[in-house]
Amino acid sequence: MPTVHDWINNPLGVVDGMFAQSHSSPDWEKKVVEYFKEKLKLNDAHTWVPSLNDVPLHYLKPNSLVKFRCMVQDMFDPEFFMGVYEMNDPTSNSKQVKCGKYKDVTECGQVDFNSRNTVTSERQTFYCVPIPGESQWNIYAGTSQARVVPSTSYVPNRHKRSYEEDDDMDTQPQQMKDVSQGAHSFVESHGNMEPKRQETKAPSQDSSPTHCTSSLDLNFPLPEEKGPACLVKVYENWDSFKLNDMLEVFGILSVDPALSVIADEREASSLLDPTEGMETVEEQRVHSPPASLVPRLHMLYAQPLLHNNPLLPSSALENNGDYLSSVHGELASVRAELLTFLTHVLLGDSLAAEYLILHLISNVYSRRDVLPLGKFTLNLSGCPHSSPYTEHLYKVIQQLVPSSFRLCMSLHNMNNQRMVPRKDYTANRLVSGTLQLANNTSLFLDETQLEQGQLDTTGVRNITALGNLISWQKVDYDFNYHQMEFPCNINVLIASEGRSLLPSDCQVHLRPTLNPPNLEEYLSAVQVAQVPSQLNKYRMYLSMARALNYTISDEITKAVEEDFVEMRKDDPQSMSAEDLHRLLVVARLLSLSHGQNTLSREGWMKAKQLEALRTSRTQQQKCVNGNEP
Repeated sequence: MPTVHDWINNPLGVVDGMFAQSHSSPDWEKKVVEYFKEKLKLNDAHTWVPSLNDVPLHYLKPNSLVKFRCMVQDMFDPEFFMGVYEMNDPTSNSKQVKCGKYKDVTECGQVDFNSRNTVTSERQTFYCVPIPGESQWNIYAGTSQARVVPSTSYVPNRHKRSYEEDDDMDTQPQQMKDVSQGAHSFVESHGNMEPKRQETKAPSQDSSPTHCTSSLDLNFPLPEEKGPACLVKVYENWDSFKLNDMLEVFGILSVDPALSVIADEREASSLLDPTEGMETVEEQRVHSPPASLVPRLHMLYAQPLLHNNPLLPSSALENNGDYLSSVHGELASVRAELLTFLTHVLLGDSLAAEYLILHLISNVYSRRDVLPLGKFTLNLSGCPHSSPYTEHLYKVIQQLVPSSFRLCMSLHNMNNQRMVPRKDYTANRLVSGTLQLANNTSLFLDETQLEQGQLDTTGVRNITALGNLISWQKVDYDFNYHQMEFPCNINVLIASEGRSLLPSDCQVHLRPTLNPPNLEEYLSAVQVAQVPSQLNKYRMYLSMARALNYTISDEITKAVEEDFVEMRKDDPQSMSAEDLHRLLVVARLLSLSHGQNTLSREGWMKAKQLEALRTSRTQQQKCVNGNEP
């Protein structure tokens, strides 16, 4: 087992050493970053770095190197800090130049603020949360291999919490129960145990659409989310990061109790004299929360995540040619097995299973003006309302994709849930909403839960937001005086009894061929029959098929154009431009689902057959339900 190196246990010692050697050189900071980048590349050393996602905060050593898999939920204003400062040592009557980078507080001693050696620098602060809706299998598979055990050098002191935390902590959820039990669950790397997430938890958003800034919450996008929130300090290239980006951040953990004391003193002074500072009390609470609740992470290196499937390489799959070629041959067989599995889940409907696979690998690969190319929102109609079928269907999808969320479209949820993020100018932060999701999240809209009633203003606004998300793959964030458009890439699956009231790219009416006497027992047995190794194959297959590049040759393009003209010759109404666009999307996804990155004549014909079967079924259903549009 690899030993834990000093650069993991004491990264500030490495930084201070390199600063002392060459702080007069302008590129010493770049050398520090490169040093840690190289260390993380050697022998998969990044897997031995403790993770904030897996390990309780009180079990991590302060000022050690940690990693955090997260989404950028908000971006605060830049802040100034002393990058270089000079200290007076009264015992030796000497002066020392110190490095202030990657730190929140200066070292003990007297700082000479008038020194000519003082350098004021700037850094950006990101408010980061765990990737919303991560599946339990994803959390378990992504668990760090670092073994975090009690040590003689660092033992959590539970009495310090009263010193670190302010009165708002009384309103926070209960903390992790037993330290020893928590540590044991994280060092286990086998069996069926799933690692526990951090002890913090998001409040439910159903209670009120308004947000109270008087008490501190962790601002998670989804209700009932668990995990840590973190203030990430960024020192360079912060313009390259965007809101809602998925990142794996490697940085130096800071949980200094002095941060909470400073925040308390600033809050007290602002209450006594409101003109003392420009920040409101609410803003101070949000931007300077207790370090024991929201730790600081000083970024050394951050890797953007194109996907959050831990079973695959984190970098772009097209750059891993050897890896792709090694598993490419298995795609066709895995697809056949997945099709059989989903056919059983969909009660014997193989056509619906085909379209569900196409939906699960769909991806917005480009945008032409405002039109997102590649999206494939699927409306699965005919779902039974009386049984918990949609709940079981979502559980299956949850087992297949890295991140997902089921939104029950009940009248209460539509009228009360905050879906669109909004700017809170009093606290100077972006208050999250259900639709603030990372790319490639699967959003399951359960329309079977919608009952008769009146949508209020909030409900209408939420329905409009869902429609814009589906049609344009964008969410308009509410900044009170204006709206700001944020593009997204979210797979939306709508389960409904009849045709959905929301728009969709494709509707497939469920036609069961199986009628099990006990639906719940049947669906549970279908899921249990899939062993973990088989489920991992499905998970890898879906992520790989989604990431493959795709092209159409000039020859096939010409053949498609000729075919389109031929189809319209007898009946111009039989094939519109919209129908052709959908057919091309189906052909693209069908090719990718078979591991083919270009369209063949056989693939085009197969896509036409699938669409013919689907439209025929839709027409038959319209004849049965004449009131359907």
